[in-house]
Amino acid sequence: MRRTSKGAGGLISFIIVVALIIVWWRFSEHPPQAPQNEPLPLILITLDTSAATAPSSPPASPPASPPALPSPMQAALPAPVDILTASIAATTSVDASPVPSLTNAVAVTPARAPPAYIDGFPVITLDALPPEALDTLALIERGGPFPFRQDGTIFQNRERLLPLKPAGYYREYTVITPGASTRGARRIVAGAGGELYYTDDHYASFRRIWKP
Repeated sequence: MRRTSKGAGGLISFIIVVALIIVWWRFSEHPPQAPQNEPLPLILITLDTSAATAPSSPPASPPASPPALPSPMQAALPAPVDILTASIAATTSVDASPVPSLTNAVAVTPARAPPAYIDGFPVITLDALPPEALDTLALIERGGPFPFRQDGTIFQNRERLLPLKPAGYYREYTVITPGASTRGARRIVAGAGGELYYTDDHYASFRRIWKP
């Protein structure tokens, strides 16, 4: 019994020695190396800037509330009238009656009555002149041709009945006298400023011709 215990203890010692030899051999073949500092993994941190740059979305509008039903009193009242619309409608509703034309207005406007005197000379109207004087006036406006060579010559105003003007200011024109073999006694004297004088007694008297 004692021999058996001694044999078991020797086997355990042998195993321990073998284990130590194996450990020594492993450490002698591969000595332990100091742990190296491994680089830390590079962690890229990207900031989400879209939230900062993107315009903020408008806040969601609250859901529309259902329209309030009118009360019985409001339902009984008439619909309100837009004051601006009513005023515009009242302004634009004009009288559709036709506007009289300018021609009609001029036609019905009474002619201005001629004055009795101009510059101290009695006035004679166109309808009071003889028809031959109207013919002479038409020739003066057209510049001729005149029936006599003296027409358009300078009137000297020797009688000094007309306003005094520089020499050459007045021109004389013949008004034909029906049945006369000469120039007769009727003349129209025209001033350079547009004045027109009629004489039927060969410059003894003058009347200022009124042309409205």
